[in-house]
Amino acid sequence: MAVKTVAYSTLVLRILTLALLVASATYLVLNKYKLAGQKTTWKDLKTYRYVFATAVIGAVYTLIQIPFSLYYACTEKRLIRHSCLPEFDFYGDKLISYILATGVGAGFAASMELKEIVDDLVAFIAFILAAADENIDLGFDLDKFHSRTHKFLDRGIVATILLTIGFAFMAVTSILSSLNRNRSNGFFR
Repeated sequence: MAVKTVAYSTLVLRILTLALLVASATYLVLNKYKLAGQKTTWKDLKTYRYVFATAVIGAVYTLIQIPFSLYYACTEKRLIRHSCLPEFDFYGDKLISYILATGVGAGFAASMELKEIVDDLVAFIAFILAAADENIDLGFDLDKFHSRTHKFLDRGIVATILLTIGFAFMAVTSILSSLNRNRSNGFFR
């Protein structure tokens, strides 16, 4: 691959990654619902806080890398002319890719497991209510609880999908940074 092609591809991928990670974090922050006076937000689930943190870490790293990528794409020269920058790109991209991958796994696992738990809980409560002889007031509508909780978890899945696409772009960027690293002398050679 030509140097210019790799440089432009890296720049575009970094911009797309930044947009997706910011969108993921924003979508997660806006995810909330209220039922029977009780407000539920993304902060109530530690896993969603972790997904948010991975998106923010990835976005900050990508934001820092964009000026270097822009300069490299325009001039085909490194802003810092030392062999440590290709090494930093290589290892930094790999590390951030792994961090994003853990956020993706956590986000999907928590959302899917909680959806099953909510389904089982609603079925159990409905069974108990049906078996009871008298009317029991739960203080909230069970169907609303079920639908709003599923909608909340579905939004968490959408935020995780955005994070997944951002991870994929970062992984491709990581491959491109390994091409740039191989062109230089290398840090350990």
